[in-house]
Amino acid sequence: MDLSSFLAQNAIKVDNVKYAASKRFLDADGKPMEWEIGCVTSTEDEALRKDSTKRVQIPGKKYQYTSETDYNEYLGKLAVKCTIFPNLNDAELQNSYGVMGAETLLKIMLTPGEYADYLAKIQEINGFDRETEEVVEEAKN
Repeated sequence: MDLSSFLAQNAIKVDNVKYAASKRFLDADGKPMEWEIGCVTSTEDEALRKDSTKRVQIPGKKYQYTSETDYNEYLGKLAVKCTIFPNLNDAELQNSYGVMGAETLLKIMLTPGEYADYLAKIQEINGFDRETEEVVEEAKN
């Protein structure tokens, strides 16, 4: 058995993706601006999920709690973490929209439909778009 294929230097890197998140932001040529999206590591993803998980009391059970993940919050954090360009943490950009915080800025910049499409693209880039059947078929081969 040869483990060299699993060495970090032999792994295929996930390239950043250019994506026009909205037709409302145009470049000098009148074409939609492309946003740059990157992939997070599993460790970063785990931290985002943990940050979006709250401990809540089980109704009717004193001193018993369960964890609940706010997936809207998680996806918002994931989108911000994956967005390389534009810089959502830029103070001038946030000030132009009258908001503070990258997550709030992203939701203000994009219409609800654009935001939903952007979140879907973020999930696709991070490998969350694959159907269970597709994964099973791939595992069989």
